[in-house]
Amino acid sequence: MAKKSDQAQIERIEQFRRSGFQTNTCSKVTVRLESGRRKGTTGMLSLGTSGIDPEVSVGDRLRVVRAQTTPDVELPPEQEYSLTDFERRGSMLLLALLFGALVVVLGRVRGALSLVGLALSLLVVLAFVVPAILTGEKLLVAVVGSMAIVLVTVPLAHGLGAKGLAAVLGTAASLGLTVALAALFTDLTNLTGLASEEANLLGANETGVSLQGLLLAGMIIGALGVLDDVTVSQASTVMALRGANPTLGARELFGRALRVGRDHVSATVNTLVLAYVGASLPLLLIFSSSELGLVETANLEVIAKEIVATLVGSIGLMVAVPITTALAAVLAVRLPAKRLADANVHVH
Repeated sequence: MAKKSDQAQIERIEQFRRSGFQTNTCSKVTVRLESGRRKGTTGMLSLGTSGIDPEVSVGDRLRVVRAQTTPDVELPPEQEYSLTDFERRGSMLLLALLFGALVVVLGRVRGALSLVGLALSLLVVLAFVVPAILTGEKLLVAVVGSMAIVLVTVPLAHGLGAKGLAAVLGTAASLGLTVALAALFTDLTNLTGLASEEANLLGANETGVSLQGLLLAGMIIGALGVLDDVTVSQASTVMALRGANPTLGARELFGRALRVGRDHVSATVNTLVLAYVGASLPLLLIFSSSELGLVETANLEVIAKEIVATLVGSIGLMVAVPITTALAAVLAVRLPAKRLADANVHVH
């Protein structure tokens, strides 16, 4: 597993030339430690002496690890520390605060509640799903965790009325199909979960994690976010149509809202596919520069798992539209029109 690292800031960079390495010019970097037992002291590390190291500048904040030595081995001063990564938590926190502020400003109370729902969703994943996967569970924990997320986030962000109920029921039904397809095609395509570096790291440390279960859980939770968006949008569309024209029956509501849903599906499927393609772009570039053809590349597990996840999520998405629209239409015609006139609308 990853070693505990200390935070450090670069104070000085000296260039020097060494033969026999991939680059002629290497860097001797002096850093001041900002955490750990040696906080406030300085240390040194070398860059460019092996592998590919990133470019650094004076003032950059890094994560460094002190070299483990034995009494009879003395390392050169510039090899006392090694670079593990950049320190980026401060910048990410700033971006998260900006995101949260915009959500609250634009969404007001509902926006704030959606942030609470997001925090609870992450809590479910970190406190329930991940520990359960570590004990060897796979499909059941993904299903239970996903439904817990739905039952928490939808009522918080969209209320407990007919719209929220239709969205929850529609998400549950389409999620059931998504789970079944994910399990079936993970088995039919013999996806093992062994294709990633993270899987190799987990396997090497003998954690007992079901790598196939981890892959399956990722597919299900990844699809859940898109399903949530579609089901809430469809339920909201139905309620808005009913509020605007109380004479519409369930059949007319279903037909009109479904037309909106078709447009939404077209846009969301494209978004889903591009999201997976963007995440896999470095791999696609690597394989496109090799002698493998498109068909052979698609057969590799590292690519195949993204294809299966995209198609499974897209099928669940398409099924969610008519199911949620029908449920919302049935519930809408049973509510007084005045309760729908000021409904909180969520459409695209």
